[in-house]
Amino acid sequence: MKGKKVVITGGAGFIGSNLAKSIAVDNDVIIIDNLTTGKLKNLNNLFANNGVKFIEGDILNGELLEKTFQFVDIVFHEAAIPSVIRSIEDPISNNEVNIKGTLNVLVAARNSNVQKVVFASSAAVYGDVSVLPVKENMQPNLQSPYALSKLTGEYYCRLFSELYKLPTICLRYFNVYGPKQNLDSEYSSVIPSFISKVLENRAPVIYGDGNQTRDFVFIQDVVRANIIAADSAATGVFNIASGKNTTVNSLAQEIISILGSKLKPIYKDIRVGEVRNSLADISMANSIGYYPNITLENGLRETIKSIRITS
Repeated sequence: MKGKKVVITGGAGFIGSNLAKSIAVDNDVIIIDNLTTGKLKNLNNLFANNGVKFIEGDILNGELLEKTFQFVDIVFHEAAIPSVIRSIEDPISNNEVNIKGTLNVLVAARNSNVQKVVFASSAAVYGDVSVLPVKENMQPNLQSPYALSKLTGEYYCRLFSELYKLPTICLRYFNVYGPKQNLDSEYSSVIPSFISKVLENRAPVIYGDGNQTRDFVFIQDVVRANIIAADSAATGVFNIASGKNTTVNSLAQEIISILGSKLKPIYKDIRVGEVRNSLADISMANSIGYYPNITLENGLRETIKSIRITS
């Protein structure tokens, strides 16, 4: 991708800021973020690039989106309240931001003649399934308001493509990890939570028996997937993952081993809304040129290195 004018909603967040860093090399980038979960420090060194502009704003502000999207080529819609647990605790806010906000983005993109919208969806739409790996044509099994909001966003994307001829592509992220992931929130994902605890010489906490599996995908693979999706003529829904799964117990031991610790995990009751097993079929993503490059071990080492530098 070169010479494009790009908007990234949620561009100060974990995925959005990593995406902005890569895209800003050859493109003009406008970042929109209300800094609820995103952080300006994630954008350090980007503002020296004259092609990067930051707007502190909200995707619930349709007027702001309409104004910002003028003459924009690509919109990467990353903004969301990204938590299954939080959506169960507060379904109204989840609905407002993740559904209404996504609709606002699509309307503004349509009205501004944007060339393509890349929507950040989630593997949460699959829920617990009896057959693995999961494929994009499988029946969703929603287990949280967050999953519902992401599936609704996908449906809106499809409708806008069909009704208004706005090209859209939806990327179902699996368990994304890497530098700039939030360590401070009680809703932090399992990898940053484990790393931060072990670095502080505290035992990592595993919810359930630890034999549940996840398909972990490194952030730079996800960034490449977004760029491939934007450049491609493809539309529809695509799994973005590593295509390999790992038990949470194995993950904890890998992190403990890398850090040279002798800590043992603490086990607590499994949390409501969490799926048992997750593994993606990525053959559809392969068909548009996406292949993950980073192994879990290498990705964990890079993540740990980043956390040590910024702690």
